[in-house]
Amino acid sequence: MRNIKKYYAASTLALLIWSTSFIGTKIAYSTFPPLTLGALRFVIASIFLGIALIIKREFAKPTFKDLGVMSLSGALGITLYFAMQNIGVSLTTASSAALIVASYPAVTTLLELIIYNVKPSATKVVGIFIAMAGVFILSFSETDAGDGDGKDQFIGNLILIATGFVWTFYNFVTQKVVNKYPAITVSFYQTIAGTILFLPLILVERHEWVSPTLISFSALIYLGVLCSVVAFMFYNFGLRKIPPSTSVTLMNLVPIFGVIFSVLILHETITLQQLAGGVITIAGVLLSVK
Repeated sequence: MRNIKKYYAASTLALLIWSTSFIGTKIAYSTFPPLTLGALRFVIASIFLGIALIIKREFAKPTFKDLGVMSLSGALGITLYFAMQNIGVSLTTASSAALIVASYPAVTTLLELIIYNVKPSATKVVGIFIAMAGVFILSFSETDAGDGDGKDQFIGNLILIATGFVWTFYNFVTQKVVNKYPAITVSFYQTIAGTILFLPLILVERHEWVSPTLISFSALIYLGVLCSVVAFMFYNFGLRKIPPSTSVTLMNLVPIFGVIFSVLILHETITLQQLAGGVITIAGVLLSVK
């Protein structure tokens, strides 16, 4: 029991760090467009992971098959996930993004049923429907934060919901290799693959490039080092002993702290509809993972 606690602690710490990523992303948007921010974030992450790999001397050469698995998980968990998340966050608010992340455990439970035939209990089924109802309320909620009109927010919310499906598949794929190699090795190959696939996407935004400010550049460094290197290493370490549905359940910490940070740092306003949707979503998730 004591041994398993370190895996839960690692996953929890990763999610606490990720709960601040929405704030950092919003701050960085003052000079970096969404796809460019994502690509630069993981260029920085690749450099620091390489340095960490050399210092820790945990380099392990994967088999060709496992290298393909790591590349696929990098494409899912880095390129596709963060491209979608950055675009979604640019259209809606950081607090809405944090609350929508709360639905990801229910998405995981649903996909485990469809793909792996893991039959949920009646309680889990009810929980999934409740969580989806909460997400539905969140999707149609409008804020007073001034981040675009209601249509933009709705589209951003839908993109973030779809991102949850991508994250679930990342968990499924990553679990195939996390027990074979050191966590830092898995993170390194995932990040390199995801970054390579990310770079061509920034050309779409080349007309939006401007010189960064000290604040936006600091936010980029924070996202690249803490959110992309440290958090991923902790999360992948936790996946060694924690099943995907349980790992994603811990994401309930992300909306709670994400909303708190959004209000304190970005001064966003949380509407009653958002609050109700968030509470309903989290309640449904708690039922869906019992």
